[in-house]
Amino acid sequence: HVQLVESGGGSVQAGGSLRLSCATSGATFSRYCMGWFRQAPGKEREGVAAIGDDGSTSYADSVKGRFTISRDNAKNTLTLQMDTLKPEDTAMYYCAGRFDRYCGTWNVADFPYWGQGTQVTVS
Repeated sequence: HVQLVESGGGSVQAGGSLRLSCATSGATFSRYCMGWFRQAPGKEREGVAAIGDDGSTSYADSVKGRFTISRDNAKNTLTLQMDTLKPEDTAMYYCAGRFDRYCGTWNVADFPYWGQGTQVTVS
């Protein structure tokens, strides 16, 4: 079965950077639309960024120009580089995947496979 495992979260001061990784197994990673989502306490889970198998990317307006999503199909790994972090970026971050080469829409309900999450705290 498909497994997603995030790593790289932590605490950082505003303006700093973090790099999240998501290791995948049990699936043909290259054929999956992959995404990063986040959920802050008391708020709904929201999309951060998504990437198709061709490398095409989409971003939430709140992170455009600061976050970069990328994938390494040879290593079955998804990455989120987060720069110029703000306190409002504080949340649990999740990677997610679905069997679809192109992302198109990338709402929470569109993804059946999820990791356990990694905490990001910006102060």
